[in-house]
Amino acid sequence: MPAEQIRRVSLIGSTGSIGTQGLDVISQTPEKFSVAAISGGYNLELLAQQAVRFRPALVGCATESTDELAAAIKQAASDACVTGYEPELVAGEQAATIVAGYADADVVLNGITGAIGLAPTIAALEAGHLLALANKESLIIGGQVVKQIAAPGQISPVDSEHSALAQALRSGAPEEVAKLLVTASGGPFFGYSYDQLREVTPSQALAHPTWDMGRMVTTNSATMVNKALEVIEAHLLFDVPLEKIEPVVHRQSIIHSMVEFIDGSVIAQASPPDMRLPIALGINWPHRVAGAATPCDFSQSASWTFEPLDQDVFFAVKLAKQAAAASGTHMAVYNAANEVAVDAFHEGKIKFTDIVETIERVLNNYTPVNAQLSVEAVLETDRWARAHATKIVGA
Repeated sequence: MPAEQIRRVSLIGSTGSIGTQGLDVISQTPEKFSVAAISGGYNLELLAQQAVRFRPALVGCATESTDELAAAIKQAASDACVTGYEPELVAGEQAATIVAGYADADVVLNGITGAIGLAPTIAALEAGHLLALANKESLIIGGQVVKQIAAPGQISPVDSEHSALAQALRSGAPEEVAKLLVTASGGPFFGYSYDQLREVTPSQALAHPTWDMGRMVTTNSATMVNKALEVIEAHLLFDVPLEKIEPVVHRQSIIHSMVEFIDGSVIAQASPPDMRLPIALGINWPHRVAGAATPCDFSQSASWTFEPLDQDVFFAVKLAKQAAAASGTHMAVYNAANEVAVDAFHEGKIKFTDIVETIERVLNNYTPVNAQLSVEAVLETDRWARAHATKIVGA
């Protein structure tokens, strides 16, 4: 896709953190991007406002009917003194998937959280669109199924860590890569003992020191499940063996990840924490977008620190590596059990440490039953894991 062509972007999860920042990038660079379609959840007021502002031809929502969305768009148009805007509307469980497969798009930014992102990811790939992937779960649980559908170069990473790795990897050939170093902020509980983690409250778990994210991702960052998922995602995206991918704690969140090469060189990508940079690069891959974010100011003194992750206290990463090595569907179990446990924690049903312990218990009780890896096998595994985890947490 030529750099100078205006790219038509469909946004999945347009009302969430990634989606709103993606629209901000698009609004700042109308000479590069336009909005083809958007889909959101239940925040119909914001979704309608986005629709009226960016005028996509297709708008989707998670509600059962399009009636409420139509009314919200009508009101938003009236408030903005806009006339004549009547997009096609879709609603329900398939809305995001329909939007992801919308033919009149060039790029799909998948910014929703969780396993529900799998169907839109597959739809975007099958439609031949560039997939700017922020929904790591769809690649992690889909694994080789997703990779078999994707053409070479069709997935561009949007997570800051994987965007950093993709940039750094351009410095050498695949056979020259010695190690991927995936940085982590350490979350709000870096340095805690396991006993201290047992007493963590939901409000404390949501107090991330660096990033402003949704409940699931923020909690995952606190348990280090998010870093575990990112390690597996890096393995799948870049075809680097799991034993050559390591997390490293970098509290300042300026270095977003690093690649160590066989000659001893380490290439790092650095920028202040601002998701607009990886979003802009993701939807314009492989070309950069001028002014996407503010760079580091090297005229000011600064210190960057790096420390090992205590994987005995935060054992989510080790657990994920074991799961990924076990079978093609074990990570679907890992992810599903985590999503159930995180919800149970915020509902006051389990302790913070029970989240990863629940993942481990569900994994220990899982035996793959489908020899043939497929989307159906992944979804069947996901359903089994959610039911099993629900029994364990007593939901």
